[in-house]
Amino acid sequence: MPIKIPNQLPASQTLAEENIFVMDETRALHQDIRPLRIVILNLMPTKITTETQLLRLLGNTPLQIEVELLRIRNHASKNTPEEHLLAFYKTLDQIQADFYDALIITGAPVEHLPFEEVDYWDELTAILDWGRTHAYASFFICWGAQAALNHYYGIPKYPLAAKQFGVFKHHVTEKNVMLLRGFDDVFYAPHSRHTEIRRADIEKVPNLQVLAESDEAGIYIAASRDGRQVFVTGHSEYDPLTLQKEYERDRAAGLPIQIPVNYYPNDDPTQPPLDRWRSHAHLLFANWINYYVYQNTPYDLNQVANLAQAAAGGLSGA
Repeated sequence: MPIKIPNQLPASQTLAEENIFVMDETRALHQDIRPLRIVILNLMPTKITTETQLLRLLGNTPLQIEVELLRIRNHASKNTPEEHLLAFYKTLDQIQADFYDALIITGAPVEHLPFEEVDYWDELTAILDWGRTHAYASFFICWGAQAALNHYYGIPKYPLAAKQFGVFKHHVTEKNVMLLRGFDDVFYAPHSRHTEIRRADIEKVPNLQVLAESDEAGIYIAASRDGRQVFVTGHSEYDPLTLQKEYERDRAAGLPIQIPVNYYPNDDPTQPPLDRWRSHAHLLFANWINYYVYQNTPYDLNQVANLAQAAAGGLSGA
């Protein structure tokens, strides 16, 4: 949370330069408080597991957050009971006129397909276009990040020779960015994907910047320069046993899968895995919610559409 200080206090400039978030009295007096509204488009096959993982991170804040769950209308889910979807999920047509502080779009196990061959690509792009004008901030995960980068900026994905699978070392590439406040010089995060995006393509878009990456796993976090779009290529939301379940699933299916990198002690799958990324995951989501959503979203969410229109040129990368 920010520090509230008197107007014109000399320390304010120094604190700002040190990336300490301050709020002067004038802004504090005019700040209205209400619950944050976040909508999650859950594209993962095990939806109940993903709900729990994301809500665990979103709930680790003193802020009150109202969450709505969104699904693809014309795509059957094989691993989630239909009654669960009907009870807890909405479709775009049901929320089309609503506005939100933030939109989260998860990953999906469709990396082997070109974007346009995904059976719900048209509906997904409709949601991405809707999100520009109906959600102030957006957070995209793994394939969701690749899909959003492709739709918004034309950035391609590339197949990998082998699955990027495990817990990898990362480093911060941009200093004094609020999203990365408190990050260690080296931190860990899980990846589980067959495709990648490349720095050279992101660097062609003036509106984008790379915030963190890995020597082994490549780009990890990219964002629009106004902070309203955050793209995370890994799975910081994963719980300690998620990679193990994926490893056992792929082995049982006879797929070519290696032991997850930096996951089991001494690479021994008979040992309990090490959770090296929990603190990073909580910090990433807490920073995003506080600095990129709570502190910036207009109190009147109906203003989101006007702000989106004003920023339309930046979103195009022009």
